[in-house]
Amino acid sequence: MKTPLVAIVGRPNVGKSSLFNMLAGQRISITDDEAGVTRDRIIAPVEWSGHHFDMVDTGGVDFDVSNVFAIHIREQVDIAIDLCDVIVFLVDGESGVLQNDIDIANLLRKSKKPIVLAVNKLDNDKREAQIHDFYALKMGDPVAISCTQKRGVGDLLDEVTKHFKRPTKDEPENEQAPIRIAIVGKPNAGKSSIVNKLLGEKRVMVSDIAGTTRDSIDTPFRYMNRDYILTDTAGIRRKRSIEVQTIEHYSVLRAFNAMRNSDVSVIVIDAEQGISEQDVRLAAYVHNEGKPSVLVVNKWDTIKGEKDRLFLKWEKDLERDFAFMPYFKSLFTSALTGQRINEIMRAIDEVMANTRRRITTGKLNQMFLDFCTVNPTNAKIKYATQITICPPTFAIFGSKMERLPKTYLRYLENCLRKEVDFTGTPVRIWLRENADKRGE
Repeated sequence: MKTPLVAIVGRPNVGKSSLFNMLAGQRISITDDEAGVTRDRIIAPVEWSGHHFDMVDTGGVDFDVSNVFAIHIREQVDIAIDLCDVIVFLVDGESGVLQNDIDIANLLRKSKKPIVLAVNKLDNDKREAQIHDFYALKMGDPVAISCTQKRGVGDLLDEVTKHFKRPTKDEPENEQAPIRIAIVGKPNAGKSSIVNKLLGEKRVMVSDIAGTTRDSIDTPFRYMNRDYILTDTAGIRRKRSIEVQTIEHYSVLRAFNAMRNSDVSVIVIDAEQGISEQDVRLAAYVHNEGKPSVLVVNKWDTIKGEKDRLFLKWEKDLERDFAFMPYFKSLFTSALTGQRINEIMRAIDEVMANTRRRITTGKLNQMFLDFCTVNPTNAKIKYATQITICPPTFAIFGSKMERLPKTYLRYLENCLRKEVDFTGTPVRIWLRENADKRGE
């Protein structure tokens, strides 16, 4: 199940970036009294009452067609609205309802997305009385907040999370449905060349379907009598904004959306440039989403020198830079020559099989018993079971579970991976008290 995306939308200088920074837990967006400082969307993970979602900040919406920056911002806001699951429409309680607010409300209604109206800068009870003016926007009951005093933010998040789809327990996975593959990476890493090789040389292409995004193309195809959907995305790069603040190019959200909606991601790394911070960042996003992945080091034909020695060096570099996902599956390819391109689909099938792998409760409990016997702990682990797949998720029941350090969880995961092939996929282990309540 994909992580929900929440977009903060509003006119300039209503406090969107301040709200975003507070929810993200750090100062990411630029905040300034001058209107229009945030000119690009920025995305960050947020957690509230057990709900995990991505929050995206947007520039202030201005309908002045003579303003070049306003046109640029409108394009980005339109993309954010198109992709998000819930919209937070932020308005200014000090200035009241302006014509720009009315125009934005009309724009948002056309999206047919759930909208939560938040009235900012209501710093005290007297000011909160002004909230009634905003019923004129016809956006339902407004939520009074103050970013500076952190008033009402919990109420706002409660309203936002009400619109999230509720996951069902052990939600079944349709293994007959087409496998969605996202091809992601920096610009010029060879993503499109790999896609063309896969579709042009080895596959029978059914049709080309323009995706819901403007710069991502979904292509259904068949391979070894199985159906797949291949999504080619625009290169994800970082740039400097006019305010000299490092932010991502506006197309990043569409590529991130492709990763969120995919079953597996192929992360393409440019062998000529080496492993970059952006490559690691993309892999971390896929890892945190619980998605399996394949690291494809492309342009291997351009690397000069003794291949065996260079291969070993690259493997060590991958192990160092992707230490947070030691389960990674890597390939060294050349889209230009076709070298090992045919192995990509086999690797995808392998990691998909691993992320869908199930372990019987009896076998799982015997393994965990052995793990705990070799390395005892103060916590009393009594029972383990697999909750779901994609990614494989396990629950450990017992008492005094708070005594179980994160290092021990890593130990259990490492032992589990030695016994079961989970190459290419994350594994999640949850701790639960009261082992006797197995029906929970």
